[in-house]
Amino acid sequence: MASRNNRILRILHRAVASGENLLDRIRRRISRNLGTNPPREIVAYQGYSDTESVHIRGRVLSNSPRGGPMDDDGWRENLVNTWRRWESDEVAGEPVTVIYQQHERTVMTDEEGYYDVRFPGVAIDRDRILWHNARARTGRAGREIEATHEIMIPPPKADFGVISDLDDTVIHTGIVSLLLAAKLTFLGNAKTRKPLDGVATLYQEFQRGRGVHAVNPIFYISSSPWNLHDLLVDFLRLNEIPPGPLLLRDLGLDREKFIKEQGHGLKQVKALSVMDSFPHLPFILIGDSGQDDPGIYAEIARLRPGRILAIYIRDVDPEMDSHRDIATHRAVERAAAAGVPMILARDSLRISEHAAQIGLIRDSALADIDVGVKADQARPETGDQAIQNTLDSILPKAPQH
Repeated sequence: MASRNNRILRILHRAVASGENLLDRIRRRISRNLGTNPPREIVAYQGYSDTESVHIRGRVLSNSPRGGPMDDDGWRENLVNTWRRWESDEVAGEPVTVIYQQHERTVMTDEEGYYDVRFPGVAIDRDRILWHNARARTGRAGREIEATHEIMIPPPKADFGVISDLDDTVIHTGIVSLLLAAKLTFLGNAKTRKPLDGVATLYQEFQRGRGVHAVNPIFYISSSPWNLHDLLVDFLRLNEIPPGPLLLRDLGLDREKFIKEQGHGLKQVKALSVMDSFPHLPFILIGDSGQDDPGIYAEIARLRPGRILAIYIRDVDPEMDSHRDIATHRAVERAAAAGVPMILARDSLRISEHAAQIGLIRDSALADIDVGVKADQARPETGDQAIQNTLDSILPKAPQH
């Protein structure tokens, strides 16, 4: 019975994907002939360099570029910006020329408007992380548009790399509260979202390791869609959280998969890809107990023996025992069998204490992280009060007598 149901789903999927592809081709042909869907924006994602290649990815859209969050943006402006993020009009089959140092390559965007470019890796003797720029351009003569990719160049003497989730690991999204998650997604912006307590200081210390300069690269891997890339970059910058390439999720339909990239399983694939790009570099993995990070990270520890120094899992509901804790404890046992400590931590200070014990960060960093935790705790919450403030701004006020 299950096999029959799977065949029916595959047939339906192929039909839906074929219908979408046909409609897309018709729409693109009409738009190209009428000139109604020209490229207006290049979304230049952050890239990185390993010893072999420079990895660059971007997307071409016919939407007008968005600005960053403004200090006086209210729920209306945030809702409009969210709608524009999700209602992105991709430009498929568009040639994009990318220039990096002395190299230049032209590639075509795929059906969803994405492009990927590889250049030879960078060999620079340096003692800290550097950021280079690559330029991308597209469009017809007289109507060309350009954008700049930021490229992270880790130093050859990095001690370890960091692979971190974002939602409820770095940024507070309230994934265990549907109403809060909806509010933060649709009515907030990078300035109204709050980081987890002490994240900025903790990640700064991870990037420094036991030294002074930022040497250890950080990669943010999330099942959040690429549509949120600009919001997440703004969030990291505004909260002084160390920057790093964001590897996100592509939404859409094709003939192979119902959703182009599966959600949480994508984390494992992309994390392994990053690790394989730096075969001589050990990593630490950071996630949360709200999704399947513990199980995914335990499996990575098994698949790449000797490559994981530690796994840190933020407890999204530290005040109670739940099915999430049970699943995490099972993952702890699987990670231990692979020789990797997995720590279920309620806050950044607990993570830092273990990291200092095993020599990942300086002992003296604990005091700074404690200060960072307390400073973030003093910031306005994004929980129930934020929801009430939003509802108060939307709902009509009762007449006063």
